[in-house]
Amino acid sequence: MKKIVLLGLLASASLTLTVTSCSNPDYKKDEEIAVQPLPPLPAEATGQDSAAAAAAAAKQEINAVNATEAIKKMQPQM
Repeated sequence: MKKIVLLGLLASASLTLTVTSCSNPDYKKDEEIAVQPLPPLPAEATGQDSAAAAAAAAKQEINAVNATEAIKKMQPQM
């Protein structure tokens, strides 16, 4: 019983020392915060969404020319 009480006291003392040593008295909480409104959202992107692009690709005939064009579209532009 005494060992458990001593361990509890030791743990609480350790926690108290940890909390007090981590606080910084020079830290200013909310004194110099400038509140600014958020910028407006950018406009929505125009073009096909992924579902429409996938449906169009599924309807397209599979041949060498179409495959080459699809690969060229996936390549990064230099």
